[in-house]
Amino acid sequence: MKEFKYTIKDELGIHARPAGLLVKEAAAFPCKVAIEKGGKEVDAKRILGVMGLGVKCGEEITLRTDGDQEDTAMETLSKFLETNL
Repeated sequence: MKEFKYTIKDELGIHARPAGLLVKEAAAFPCKVAIEKGGKEVDAKRILGVMGLGVKCGEEITLRTDGDQEDTAMETLSKFLETNL
């Protein structure tokens, strides 16, 4: 299992457009992809789960990948977060 902590820098937090793109990126990998904030973990391949976290600017999330292609998934998704959020 790989883990990556990231503090959201987008002033709108994780809103609909980047959340949709993140879900699409995560769905491209066969491994389990999860996002955790404040003790609540959701499947990063489900838009309602990601939006349901209500992540705001300045809050820290933890991205986790586990399973087949977890290294590639972590590299791709962590770059996505740094570029878009």
